[in-house]
Amino acid sequence: MTTLQRIITVFAVMAGTMLTRFLPFILFPEGKKPPKYISWLGTVLPYGVIGFLVVYSLKDAPFSPFHGLPELISILFIIFLHKWRKNTLLSIAGGTILYMYLVQTWFR
Repeated sequence: MTTLQRIITVFAVMAGTMLTRFLPFILFPEGKKPPKYISWLGTVLPYGVIGFLVVYSLKDAPFSPFHGLPELISILFIIFLHKWRKNTLLSIAGGTILYMYLVQTWFR
């Protein structure tokens, strides 16, 4: 890549990022009520994304009598932690730490 191509690439990425960040605020200013389907998407999309992330992260897990046990233990721990503390960041961090501990110590 030449220097000019690199500069153009950086500006294109910057413009694309700024467009995706600023466009919702331009289309739906604070005083204006967004359309119903946009509000509906705002309520259902987070759950859909979490569902896709769970499926994606477990798609290659080898589930058999002893394989996949760290994943299952970590998922149950995440559910317990979230029900108990109702803190998403704590649940994600706790589940990740437990999973990494399990696969590096108990399930080598």
